[in-house]
Amino acid sequence: MNKIASLVLAGTLLAGTCFAQVDKKAQDILKSVSAKYKSYTSIKADFSYTLENAQAKSKETQGGTILLKGNKYKLLIAGQEVISDGKTIWTYSKDNNEVQVNSVDPSADEIKPSEIFTMYEKGFLYKFNAEKTVAGKVQQIIELTPVDKKKDFFKVMLTIDKVAKQIISATIFDKSGSKYTYAIKGFTANPPVTDATFGFDAKKYPGIEVVDLR
Repeated sequence: MNKIASLVLAGTLLAGTCFAQVDKKAQDILKSVSAKYKSYTSIKADFSYTLENAQAKSKETQGGTILLKGNKYKLLIAGQEVISDGKTIWTYSKDNNEVQVNSVDPSADEIKPSEIFTMYEKGFLYKFNAEKTVAGKVQQIIELTPVDKKKDFFKVMLTIDKVAKQIISATIFDKSGSKYTYAIKGFTANPPVTDATFGFDAKKYPGIEVVDLR
């Protein structure tokens, strides 16, 4: 679950912007996408997560939902809820009725769920790859490569809706040969959410086991 969260949702979702080191067309596209997402106060997205393991020749797909507001998020996937208010992270397993509690590590070198739609802004070089029309919509493909070559992944392919200026999907290529694809199935801008959405009240779960790792 932690790997799913750190990749997301892509992603992310890292220090130093790289706009000056990449091609102009990719730069302009991604700046427009960033401006669009940053204009929202909150976001809700339904997505599918597909893991393709080349070595095991397996393919597994799961559905999920994420709510975002600033650095706060609530991620639902694979029978788990991962919630953060920006300071604390709660990972709740419904099957086990257990919640693990951790502190957010601002120095952690990983892509956070809260960065799912802006992960490309820092720590990447990128270039325009292609443009194609699918089901009447023009899609733009951007290839990202991490500046830090020690990352577990070596490439991310972003597919962007040219007109809506929204991310359609992100595919992460792992050095082990596996691929992780996040495809956006539904998107809602500015859904009504409160700060209470991004907290966890253990009292509402009778018999819950709380594992505090802070």
